[in-house]
Amino acid sequence: MLCRRAEADPDICGDKQEKYRLCAHVFCLVTSSPGWLCGLRPRSGHILRPARSCGEAPGPLLMELLGSWQHCCVCGQSGATIMCCEENCNRWFHLPCAKEGGCVTQYIPDYSSYCPEHRPEQDVQVTPEPGTECPICMEPVEDRKTFRTMLCPACKRAWFHRDCIQGQAIRAGLLCLHCPLCQDIKEFLAQMFIMGIRIPFRQPTWEDNDAFADLGERHSQCDAKKCLCPGGREEAEEEGPWELLLCTSCAAEGTHRCCSGLTARRTDWECDSCAGVGTGMRQSTQVSLGWVWCLWAVGPAHGLGTSHPGMAEPVHSMRTVGTALTCPGPGAVDLPGSPYSPQG
Repeated sequence: MLCRRAEADPDICGDKQEKYRLCAHVFCLVTSSPGWLCGLRPRSGHILRPARSCGEAPGPLLMELLGSWQHCCVCGQSGATIMCCEENCNRWFHLPCAKEGGCVTQYIPDYSSYCPEHRPEQDVQVTPEPGTECPICMEPVEDRKTFRTMLCPACKRAWFHRDCIQGQAIRAGLLCLHCPLCQDIKEFLAQMFIMGIRIPFRQPTWEDNDAFADLGERHSQCDAKKCLCPGGREEAEEEGPWELLLCTSCAAEGTHRCCSGLTARRTDWECDSCAGVGTGMRQSTQVSLGWVWCLWAVGPAHGLGTSHPGMAEPVHSMRTVGTALTCPGPGAVDLPGSPYSPQG
């Protein structure tokens, strides 16, 4: 391995590439100080090929790079291939050591790298208020601006951890990354590039493989405790007693109009989880009266009259929960015409 770190963080170093029995991380090659490599793009098929050698074997310049004797200013080990680009600075480091040592590598041409002494700093004169939390991980941030604690340059109110915004950048990509608080894009992205945040140019990971395709599926069955539809729970008509209504709050449960005693005038319905069982006085009144209408309207056609097993004489015993309304016996009230049958 070029960086001597086979298990380095792929968010920082990129994927591994192997050629000519040599292995290196993409950005360990891209950010290496010698400009000897021609394939400096992450997806190049010849990323390990020396610019001055197009043969089948690695050239001497690449071998010299792999055998670099420079010592890392962070870990002290040899093999460091990245040098601070500040003039007269002779500090070298491995790319995997950059985060640990507070070094900055900019993932934009010309892939400049800086040691802890010469790295770019955010030009802000504010400090976070006590108890300020990172809006990404919801954990407290440090009490001042540091290498590991960053600030949105646009709103100057969003404080976040470097690791958090780096992870968010990898997931969101260039097309969807913005300030987690003020949603600024232009100024925020420019600052993140300068501060060494790697932002891949691609669509967000949550768009991969239709990860959220199931969210577009509509609930399509009746969830009433006892479905009365002859065609079953998944039967749904465009209108009438077997029209399927979804919960207006969660849309995760549904019911046929008839199964919940909903009249044709009702355009909304809430499931028990959202409405709360026994807490909706107005809803309970409508459901009870709706049962009378529904059973009276569709009973002859579907065998749901007063002689239906388990539903004998429903009009006599209905009492609205939480109210003093009691439906009297048959003949005591003038029921209106069925909302689902033609008027004579």
